Amino acid sequence: MDPIQYRSSDELKALSRLEDKKNKRLADQLRKMKEPAVDQLFHPLHEEAFQQFDCLVCANCCKTISPIVTEKDIDRLARHFRMKPSAFIDQYLHIDCDKDYVFNQTPCPFLMSDNYCMAYESRPKACREYPHTDRRNMRQILKLTLKNCEVCPIVHGIISELKK
Repeated sequence: MDPIQYRSSDELKALSRLEDKKNKRLADQLRKMKEPAVDQLFHPLHEEAFQQFDCLVCANCCKTISPIVTEKDIDRLARHFRMKPSAFIDQYLHIDCDKDYVFNQTPCPFLMSDNYCMAYESRPKACREYPHTDRRNMRQILKLTLKNCEVCPIVHGIISELKK
């Protein structure tokens, strides 16, 4: 795998648009494969990418997208900040068009200037699992994965490697 370098989400978005047809062709090929084979392609690349790239250099995900925040996440975050869940919702969340709780703002309200998260141990499940390239059944989230190419240098690197 080529070294993964930091790129802003604007750069990644522009690159992803240029590569859109090739990325969609790759996704079509991957959809035709059996599920375990797709996972076996992604997972080693995920491990390799995370060994060479430090997310704290980037934090594009925290700066540009809001995760879905579940009821369990709300309870955990409210406890972390010593708040009632209802107060946490009122202060930090709103319901989006898909009827999911998401943060009121981007960047994430818990992202600090050094790209650390002030609620790291209590962060939402979606944040814990991002960029989702080590999930089982990767074939089911290929559309999301291609969308994440616009945000995450790791996902962009993995997809670039798979296209080779």
